[in-house]
Amino acid sequence: MVGAKKIRDFRCTYANSVGVSPEVTQGLDLEFPDAYCHRDTMATLSLAIKEHDGANFCLLPFCRTVEVEAMGGNVKLGDAKSCPRAADPVCESYEDFMALPDIDFSQGRIREVLEACRILKQRGETVCLEIVGPWTMMQSLMDAAKVFKMFRKQPDQAVEVMWKLAGQLLPYVDEARECGVDVITLSDSAGTLSILGPRVMEKSMLLFMADFVRALDERIGGSMVLQLCPKIAYALIDTGCAEVKIHDLGESVDFLEALLRLRGEARIVGQTCIKYVGVRVLNGKIRELVMKEPQA
Repeated sequence: MVGAKKIRDFRCTYANSVGVSPEVTQGLDLEFPDAYCHRDTMATLSLAIKEHDGANFCLLPFCRTVEVEAMGGNVKLGDAKSCPRAADPVCESYEDFMALPDIDFSQGRIREVLEACRILKQRGETVCLEIVGPWTMMQSLMDAAKVFKMFRKQPDQAVEVMWKLAGQLLPYVDEARECGVDVITLSDSAGTLSILGPRVMEKSMLLFMADFVRALDERIGGSMVLQLCPKIAYALIDTGCAEVKIHDLGESVDFLEALLRLRGEARIVGQTCIKYVGVRVLNGKIRELVMKEPQA
């Protein structure tokens, strides 16, 4: 019964990471927004953020627009103070969504992101690629009020759109593996409990997100780990779509180190936000997220 379960939330702050800011970009001799469009400058900027934050990994991309831009979405590329963001909507209807082209991973900014990952990996860095979920993608392409109306009035069509958009992320993960990415992190800033509310959040998990994470799980393999935003992880657990399996590492370790130790043994973790730089698994116990089989 939708709406019968209480879903926990995760308080998100990113308090210890500045991201793209003048503190980082000053002195890099980069021109913006051009720096957001080319592999070499992306790699330089990602490494600069890592060093400024005292992090032990490089994160790409710097925005949540790469995927939708590759499907025809409008994007404002930003500057040295702010990263790229979605611009005017290009979709007014279900039909508009379904007419969008599939992503061509051989060109455009999305190719440059992948090649920046490869450059960083070749330099010996640990590389994390952030991908965005369906609510964020939909609301980057259509007015948010229309997105919610579609999900409420035509949920079957909304789920089709979600697969149309987020389904593009499955081959994206394959491309990322080929470029040496260590960690895939999935977030959906427009699809959180505080925005959707408990009933829509539960419905979203049951109708789409659980199946989507299962599909991602199959793509991860032994060379990468899928790190879920804890907001998604809590929702999957609390709606009965996933359960927790404890791995005891035997010592207090950095969260990223814990993730990398689990490669080949566990595929999904959602214990905390990877952007909390320096966070540790104090008791040595890290929680793997195990997806349950879908109910008939």
